[in-house]
Amino acid sequence: MIRGLVGVGCAIAMALVSGCGSPRAKVSAAANPAIAAYAGPRTGNPILDAMAGGLVGGPIGSGFTSKDRRAALEAEYKALEYTPSGQKVAWQGKTSDLHGEVTAGPPYQVGSQNCRQYSDTVYSGQAAHTAKGTACRNPDGSWTPLT
Repeated sequence: MIRGLVGVGCAIAMALVSGCGSPRAKVSAAANPAIAAYAGPRTGNPILDAMAGGLVGGPIGSGFTSKDRRAALEAEYKALEYTPSGQKVAWQGKTSDLHGEVTAGPPYQVGSQNCRQYSDTVYSGQAAHTAKGTACRNPDGSWTPLT
């Protein structure tokens, strides 16, 4: 079951996404092969980098700046980790007019891992592009997209 946020949990969650020095944020390539395998641009946050670029690491995010990619990945992480099924998590690009929304489906178990399907819609001007994928939660709190 997806962990709920209460009291201090909110502060911890924001520290993870923002990259503050939480012990859980010390995810490394040695601990998570998805980080080592990902050759794309890094965000500087190991929890976000563990998503191997998420959906925005593919063609849907090919023109993103690193700051725009980070904004989209933060929304993907928030949708997967904390947001109820079907609820949209909006994001706004930091250096462009790009914006979007991420929607995660209901969690389900694959072995001992929690997994969720999700979609990311990116808006650029009047164009909208949607990508869909599935990610599973790792014991260290990161999410790995399935390929």
